[in-house]
Amino acid sequence: MSARTKEANGTRARIEDVAQAAGVSIKTVSRVLNHEPNVREETRLRVEEAVARLQYKPNLSARSLAGQRAYVIVLVYDNPSRNYLTEIQGGVLEACRAQHFALALAPVDPDDRDYLPELIDLIDHSRADGLVLVPPLTDDAKLLDALHERRLPFASISPRVPEGRFGVTLDERAAVRELMAHLIQLGHRRIGHIKGPPQHGAGTWRHSGYREALKQADIPYDPALVVKGEFTFESGMAGARQLLDLPDPPTAIFAANDDMAAGVLRVAGERGLSVPRDLSVCGFDDTPLSRQIFPSLTTVRQPTNDMGRVATEELLKAIRDPEAGDMVKMGYALQLRESTGPRRSHR
Repeated sequence: MSARTKEANGTRARIEDVAQAAGVSIKTVSRVLNHEPNVREETRLRVEEAVARLQYKPNLSARSLAGQRAYVIVLVYDNPSRNYLTEIQGGVLEACRAQHFALALAPVDPDDRDYLPELIDLIDHSRADGLVLVPPLTDDAKLLDALHERRLPFASISPRVPEGRFGVTLDERAAVRELMAHLIQLGHRRIGHIKGPPQHGAGTWRHSGYREALKQADIPYDPALVVKGEFTFESGMAGARQLLDLPDPPTAIFAANDDMAAGVLRVAGERGLSVPRDLSVCGFDDTPLSRQIFPSLTTVRQPTNDMGRVATEELLKAIRDPEAGDMVKMGYALQLRESTGPRRSHR
């Protein structure tokens, strides 16, 4: 049965059919599918066209048996923000699908200090080719030591120390300085801040950006206006109550992520405060939540979906060539929406 006949009959295409349709060897098709170098562009395009026309889908099990790879990437995460994780996971999955790798998820219980043996067991049994690490695990020293010991490549998303590693990073301090400048230009001087968890690089960078922006505007830093958060909706509510209970409460609150900012909006509503007339609120991440709540949230867009995708692409490069893989600096953009406005003169 020819490749054309298989296509017409809806029979699942094999790699042999792709090779026949493209007029190349099976080995050449395999090299194209594995994104290996030294394939002529004309040949690559011909193979890709045949793959698309025949709707060929590689058999991951057969590929694994034929070579030393399992074609499995593991996404390891311990992050309380589901919106952030959903975006990251979508990008990782996009890159895996594009290069015919399977994706395994490895959630880690943040309250389990002895998570490492179980995680390593999962990695070993899945025969993972590499990992994508999401903060704060991207900076977990014990995990990094275990991966280095196994010589297992891993991509890091927003690591505290990007030197000597590959993945993606973002200048979060600069982004927060711009966000704070927006609030200051609106006349706000008492700006509250709900921090992220201390073990999370983003929490540190965003707090630093907050302090730097105040210094640039000659506004004294007031420790009473800074409260702890955990990147969760509930911790945003707790932080908002603490700030709004101050004798001289802030006129604006910068929460270190969108989930916590949504918690601030909830508390403002409970107390009869109008946002932004009585209180300006802003977050960070630009998750879908920021556009779904009312009022829509002023925030910083870090391209989390793209960060997951690019980090995985850098990992796949390193899997094929241990000398490859870069730390890619991603861009950000302010998203000015309905939750911020001028400071009221009587406050």
